[in-house]
Amino acid sequence: MPVELENRFHGFGKDVRDFCLRCKRDVINFDYIKQLVRSSGSIAANYTEAGENLGMADERMKLKISGKEAKESRHWLDYILSYGAGDLEKVG
Repeated sequence: MPVELENRFHGFGKDVRDFCLRCKRDVINFDYIKQLVRSSGSIAANYTEAGENLGMADERMKLKISGKEAKESRHWLDYILSYGAGDLEKVG
């Protein structure tokens, strides 16, 4: 697995975390932020696990999960109300 991608995914998770710390905590954003933090962190975690040489089927499954988590993160980023907390384009 390319280390550059692993590092980028890890950095994305940290950028999302930092973005979420700047977002307003309210009843609407609360669950969205929790979901976003989980899914964005899971991208790198599953990508890293894909490279653990546990077999080709496991590698493919972890890569698919990583892709699904990336799509889910995009979904939650779209839902969060930032209230001027930062430009979403700067995340990732």
